[in-house]
Amino acid sequence: MTTTPRTLSHQVLLRRGCALEYTTLAWNVVGIVVLAAAALSARSVALAGFGLDSLIEIGASTVVIWELSGTGEARQKRALKLIGGAFALLAVYLLVQSTWVLAAGFHPDSSPLGIGWTAVTAAVMFALAFGKAGTGAALDSPVLTTEGRVTLIDGLLATAVLVGLVLNTWLGWWWADPAAGYVLVYYALREAREIFTGAH
Repeated sequence: MTTTPRTLSHQVLLRRGCALEYTTLAWNVVGIVVLAAAALSARSVALAGFGLDSLIEIGASTVVIWELSGTGEARQKRALKLIGGAFALLAVYLLVQSTWVLAAGFHPDSSPLGIGWTAVTAAVMFALAFGKAGTGAALDSPVLTTEGRVTLIDGLLATAVLVGLVLNTWLGWWWADPAAGYVLVYYALREAREIFTGAH
């Protein structure tokens, strides 16, 4: 079998896609540990919830690595449905967490560790989402492209948690983070609907 430049290019893109997913996996595995420590220290529901979001992102990245290692339309459709399920879980988590925090009037302590980690995480997730979007388009991989939107939501959520933590620390606005979560609920539900209806 002759290896053509087109085949080589495809292999390079596949390796890049896998590298992006492994980077996402590694970052979120470390993040769960950091967020657990920060959440316990500050008694922060938002940080604990963001740790759960990291688990969802780990699951979505694992699905993409699995899909990129094989071929076939059936495998691709199954992977997309799993990612759609991750979006739905993320929406439910955000809705429940935001509503519970607002209803309970829970006031977390200041968390310098949480602020630092979410700030860096937001930048990393946005960069990874951009890389996945470009690589997914070049590979014509709807699975990688769609999971890139999961990563984008992770970055948006990190930003929302960061803003909430900063406003709580500086102005005592404890409700800022759960309020921002409702915006992301709409986005996550829209993505899940588009995946399950084939509109993506």
